Amino acid sequence: MNNTSSKHEVILKGVHLDLTEALKSIAEEKVSRLFRHEDRIVRIRVELEYDKTRAKEKEFIAKGHIEIHGPSMNATVASDDCLKSLDQLVDKLDRMIRRRSRLRISKRRHLHAVEIPAELPKV
Repeated sequence: MNNTSSKHEVILKGVHLDLTEALKSIAEEKVSRLFRHEDRIVRIRVELEYDKTRAKEKEFIAKGHIEIHGPSMNATVASDDCLKSLDQLVDKLDRMIRRRSRLRISKRRHLHAVEIPAELPKV
């Protein structure tokens, strides 16, 4: 499902799980929180998966993929409830985005000289 009401795009996918309208709206609402922290996000893909072959406490898997200017970010969370997995995934992606933002600001403020190991010829 694409969110075309804003410039950001959210793609939801269910694997061995039917995505109801209620689940889609809850997922979009939770994921939209990530766009507030970083305006360079191009697209967020979320997969909600049900795997009955796994242990009971890890049968609902939520996978998130954030396409952003720079290296993409991926996260996976498994738990015993679909909404719990989604909450944990959004929290994990949120921490990753905030960490990247802090590092970018820190690098911008604390510039350091670059030393070139090669010897330059004398002119």
